[in-house]
Amino acid sequence: MLAQCLQCLENQTLKPDKVMVIDNASSDNSIEVTKKYTNVTVRKLKNNLGFAGANNLALKECDSEYVALLNPDAFPEPDWLQNLHSAVVNSIDVVAFGSRQLRYSDPEILDGTGDVYHISGRVWRNGYGKRQSVGDLIAREIFSPCAAAALYCRQAILDIGGFDEDFFSYVEDIDLGFRLRLMGYKAMYVPDAVVRHVGSATTGGPRSEFALYYGHRNMVWAFIKNMPGLLLWLLLPLHIMFNIIVVIIYTTRGYGRIIVKSKLNAIKGFRTIAVKRRHIQKKRTATIKDIWCMLNKSI
Repeated sequence: MLAQCLQCLENQTLKPDKVMVIDNASSDNSIEVTKKYTNVTVRKLKNNLGFAGANNLALKECDSEYVALLNPDAFPEPDWLQNLHSAVVNSIDVVAFGSRQLRYSDPEILDGTGDVYHISGRVWRNGYGKRQSVGDLIAREIFSPCAAAALYCRQAILDIGGFDEDFFSYVEDIDLGFRLRLMGYKAMYVPDAVVRHVGSATTGGPRSEFALYYGHRNMVWAFIKNMPGLLLWLLLPLHIMFNIIVVIIYTTRGYGRIIVKSKLNAIKGFRTIAVKRRHIQKKRTATIKDIWCMLNKSI
């Protein structure tokens, strides 16, 4: 997949200034394919730092104003970067730009048009699994972009401390997007920036124990860390109810052990999360109304 991803970048109408591949201690020799590209810099890590840690390393090493993140199982159309760049030029107070992600196996089906954050703390990609419609071709503000294929203002990310490396993988992009919103920044969906996305290709699929554990542990942490005080206490009962329902549903599907482990470890991490929360909320500039307006309230 890395070879196909790099070839898609080679074919961009707007050439990236630099392509950096962070290799998270892979062992399958897939990194060898990078040798055929002169504009690719490789950082091969001795340990797997997860999505969060690896991207933080890349962000610190880059010196450009904007940085595009792209998963190796996401394959952009030739004008992907050009259209993201055009969105930057035409936007104010927007520091994160998301792509129109299509399912790799069927490009008529959406993989997502931006992340949605529900008042319960549940998160998902808007339009995931649905057939494309005319409405999906309209640019709009979103809660946050899926970092599998997104463009960010590099300094804005660095100013809020980058991705939370305790998350390791999954929901770390929504956590980042939430913290950017708390600082008054906005995110935009760019429908003309198209990628075809396999999804969870390197983690065993969206229903793997890896994906379930980190996804459901990190959903709890993102809610506790970022939800502003008044909203936290108002919505906490709903959040607890949501997590209880999740445990029940996944237990009936045979995933009881891993889902219970994810919630117990989320609770064990509360002391660390509380420290982060105080730091984040102390710097918040967005109002309660600002955040409330961007939360999904569907039943």
